[in-house]
Amino acid sequence: MTQTIALINTLKAALKSHQLTYGDVARQLSMSEANIKRMFASKRFNLDRLEEICQLMQMELSDLFQLYEESRQRISQLTLQQEKELVANGRLLLVAVSVRNRLSFDDIINNYDISETECIQFLAKLDKLKIIDLLPNNRIKLRIDDGFSWLKDGPIEAFFETQIQSQFLKTRFSGDMQQRKFLFGLLSDSSTQILIKKIKALASEFNEMHRQDASLPLDKRHNIGLMMALRPWELDAFKPFQLPRNRKNRQ
Repeated sequence: MTQTIALINTLKAALKSHQLTYGDVARQLSMSEANIKRMFASKRFNLDRLEEICQLMQMELSDLFQLYEESRQRISQLTLQQEKELVANGRLLLVAVSVRNRLSFDDIINNYDISETECIQFLAKLDKLKIIDLLPNNRIKLRIDDGFSWLKDGPIEAFFETQIQSQFLKTRFSGDMQQRKFLFGLLSDSSTQILIKKIKALASEFNEMHRQDASLPLDKRHNIGLMMALRPWELDAFKPFQLPRNRKNRQ
């Protein structure tokens, strides 16, 4: 059943990459859109149905299975050693972040002070680390999946955390495409958990937009940093005036 779910997820991703909707599938199969949605929700397809949907994308059934096999080979995280190798070389890390952001070989050498020879060497290193497949004519195929993340408390997360504290927050957030909101109040445990879920949902939406916008020319995209944080917190300036909880309860 796990393999079936993964195959249907691959099918859904293929439809999305071809900009096809459930309505398009419904017309192809001469079914109602509601029935198509139920079919995808139940994950129950026979081979004839799969083949018809593949024809809609001008694909063979074997192409879908190939996409499925490729998706199984993608990685969701690097190893600790891989992250250490990237952090040890700033230019290699720059190229790694660039390819994760779906920049092409030409995008990288035209926007950064990296020669063609250097870029090929860095891409070959990323290929060796199994982060990408370096294809003929310097084409790049990512081997990381859509849910990829850096290791929690790992070398790269620590590197970016330093950059956030020293650079990202040092602005008034008043320019175009800038926004900052800081809210402070008393919330229950349940309300806090709701906000945490919303933060995770927004992070997923950001990643989906990042994936969708990858097809746009580089001059139509911008490096955007989105920081979300939530934790129990008290202003240090207020702490001297606080009473111990047990003393406060006796009054």
